[in-house]
Formats: sequence, structure tokens, C-alpha cells
Amino acid sequence: MVVAVSRPWVVVLDHGSGNLRSAQRALERVGARVSVTADWSSALAADGLVVPGVGAFAACMEGLLKIRGPELIDYRLAGGRPVLGICVGMQVLFEYGAEHGRTLAGCGEWPGTVEQLSAPVLPHIGWNTVEWPVPSALFSGLPDTTRFYFVHSYAVRRWELIPSEPFRPPAVSWTEHGGDRFVAAVENLPLAATQFHPEKSGDAGAVLLENWLETFR
Repeated sequence: MVVAVSRPWVVVLDHGSGNLRSAQRALERVGARVSVTADWSSALAADGLVVPGVGAFAACMEGLLKIRGPELIDYRLAGGRPVLGICVGMQVLFEYGAEHGRTLAGCGEWPGTVEQLSAPVLPHIGWNTVEWPVPSALFSGLPDTTRFYFVHSYAVRRWELIPSEPFRPPAVSWTEHGGDRFVAAVENLPLAATQFHPEKSGDAGAVLLENWLETFR
């Protein structure tokens, strides 16, 4: 007897900023059923929520606030429901974003400030290897020579969360550009995020997204 395996339902949150269709296609490629929407009920009920983002921290937060995005993320995490942030969608999960001479509040899920990279060439556009801790749910099965696609000028350059018992500390991955080291990914139980774009990272990105889906299949 063949038992049908249900496809996990993922909502790509439409807050007006992000590679929505690219993320949708990449997730469908690895077996998800995907909705692109700003609908609160759907985003809350879905098996997984992806928060994309491109461009400016301020614009991304403005779009999220219009659809009660920070509240939505809090509700999901309080119930242990998975959330994945991508690029600026990762950045807004932190406390603050320092951009163009002003500091703005983010969602505050992690302490820390997103700031401009100190590198001779910006934006950082290209493929980087990533140093991830072992074990890692997101990077499982990938060799440490794997490259992912980045396009950004801002990142979190200092990890400020101090581990405390009895909670397991987040798994933080790092990379560097122009000699400046920054956070490339974070895994924190139901909340995960990548500074790079898995949806633009070919087969490696597909493996990472499939690994994320496996955390709640």
C-alpha cells in the first residue's frame, strides 16, 4: 500500500519587498505547496512562513508594520511555528537597523544591530562559503566548500545574544566580505534566517530549503 505524503504548506509573506516569485518557485521545487499572500489567517495557519526582503531595512519594516508582520511573527514563534527570514527579511528580525544616518527599530526577535559592512567594495555581490556550526539543520548534508549567493551592503557584524541555561543557544553561521566578518545565518528553534538568497543559490539553496522543510514535515 502506498501512503501519500502531504506537501507542507508555506506562505511567502507579501509585505511589498522581496523576491516573492523566486522564493515561491524555489520552495515549490523542493516539494512545498506555496501561497504568496499578506493574508493574516493564511500566514498564521501555514506550516511554514517565509519573510523575504530586498532593498532597505526601513522600507521592509514599513511594509511589515502595515500588515502587522512583527505581531504575526511573534504569534507564530509563540506557538513553535517555523519562520524563515531571507536577506533583509533576516535583518529586520534583529533589534535595530542603522541605515543612512538613522537607527530604526526592527522586530526584536534577536538582539543586535544591522549596519553597513566595512569593506572596500559595496554592495557585496557574489558567492561565498559559509562557516556553520555542527550540527546544523539548515546546512545538513552540504560540504563546507558550498557557496551561496549574496547581494547586500548591510549585515549583523556582532552577535550580541549571551547563551543562558537551560536554553540551547542559537546556531550562528558566519562569512566575510573584504575582510569584514558578518552573520550569514541563524538557527534558533522555530526561527531561522539567512543573509544570502537560497532561492538564487542553485542546488545548494535547494538543499537548504529542503532541509528547512524537513524541520516541520
